[in-house]
Amino acid sequence: MSHTTYDYVIVGAGTAGCVLAARLSEDPDVRVALLEAGADEGPDEMASPDPLASFGLWGSSVDWAYSTTAQPGTGNAVHAWPRGKVLGGSSAINGMVHHRGHPAGYDAWETQGAAGWNYAELLPFFRRSETAPGRDPQVRGTDGPMRIEHTPEPGPLAASAFAAAVAAGHKPLEDGNGRQAEGVSWRETNVVAGRRQSAADAYLRPVLDRPNLTVLTRAFAHRLLVDDGRCRGVEYSVAGQRRTVVAERETVLAAGAIGSPHLLLLSGIGPADHLRSVGLAVTADLPGVGANLQDHVTSYVVYGSPEPPQAAGPSAEAQVVARSSADAAPDLLLLFVGAALHPRWTGADPGGFSILFSLMDPASRGTLRLHNGDPTAAPLLDPAYLTDDRDLDRLVAGLRLARELGRTDPLASRATAELFPGTDVRDEAACRAYLRSTASTYFHPVGTCRIGTDELAVVDPELRVRSTAGLRVADASVMPSLVSAPTNATVLAIAERAAHLMRTTSDA
Repeated sequence: MSHTTYDYVIVGAGTAGCVLAARLSEDPDVRVALLEAGADEGPDEMASPDPLASFGLWGSSVDWAYSTTAQPGTGNAVHAWPRGKVLGGSSAINGMVHHRGHPAGYDAWETQGAAGWNYAELLPFFRRSETAPGRDPQVRGTDGPMRIEHTPEPGPLAASAFAAAVAAGHKPLEDGNGRQAEGVSWRETNVVAGRRQSAADAYLRPVLDRPNLTVLTRAFAHRLLVDDGRCRGVEYSVAGQRRTVVAERETVLAAGAIGSPHLLLLSGIGPADHLRSVGLAVTADLPGVGANLQDHVTSYVVYGSPEPPQAAGPSAEAQVVARSSADAAPDLLLLFVGAALHPRWTGADPGGFSILFSLMDPASRGTLRLHNGDPTAAPLLDPAYLTDDRDLDRLVAGLRLARELGRTDPLASRATAELFPGTDVRDEAACRAYLRSTASTYFHPVGTCRIGTDELAVVDPELRVRSTAGLRVADASVMPSLVSAPTNATVLAIAERAAHLMRTTSDA
């Protein structure tokens, strides 16, 4: 096998990997290699600014097309988990939402053992990642790669949704990513000049001509090369040909909440009993690898409407950050969508609108495990949806909040009928049954390599893998728990901070 040597080797060119490659290669004396299993480009739909166009990318060449195990908490349903397999990763196929969520979600990380990972510590890195013209420069970025354009002029339905949220008692916010996060705001999106802006568009493509940056696409990582407790690099293949790449300083996993723990396990780093059960030698017994899997769980209330179909392209949509009860932290996100969504993301019709409600800090925890020792076999993904009854209780509260918004004018006057769950679903038992039959992923798995200092933590607060020198993880897998927003903006900040840490706490 041929091999090449760099200072840093990054596995995964998704949101985090693009940030890391761009930031680390700013130093011309540092050689950086970025490995991506997917291609450098994808279908034309990847450029569409319409979030619903993402449906057309599922199962395509740019999707890993994962799925969960059967979930008892949702009627034994198997849930599709699309994840990006292309430069930009999931930021190239997601709903393009740019949202930080409430600071309490980040402060909770520190209380769970992630020392130094709170909202105040992350704020400079949120700001570093973005350019948000017209917003408060004390909390929003002024010169970062991700450009946040002004919200498009809302259409009549969107304006009615925002007004209804205010009438229902939700505080109107000028900037949902600003100093206050609880209330109703206009959703920000990663759309620039009428086109999707992925992390590859913002961070990576502008610097591809750097002589010290090598991007290897269609490079499928098989295992980490660990020698005497130190990660030396990565074994990968291109078109069936095995190769190795050597990291003189550090290897960084940025393959996401699925890819990063999967590669650790394939390399013998994880729970010893599980590794032996699939025939793999144990390199390091690290029981937290693949544990703590969690995901936002969501459902919707859907209304018929005589409104004309929403025009394709960027649109203003209202979102609400709320609480399931007075003594809870903000744990619900409601989003208005100008289409009649089918349950479990099976489609959308133009003749109506939906109020999506999501539980943003579920108590349920699942696992990622190997099916076998074959690197090409998809891992077993069990998010354990709604296995903790507290999650269903809070999701019922979300359903009630969504219905309250749907009954409030001026939005109520634009609806012809409640299509889902329907007027016959009213009492507690019926609501719980509806949620078990419709609840699904909001596409935000995290937590499988969490930050901490206890025995189940996978990385320390500097993101170094606890059992192996020369190895870090920097992506959504390190999040101890979810935050009250889609995770792409959070991953940008994690990766920005990771690049900073690597410059100041080198594990060479």
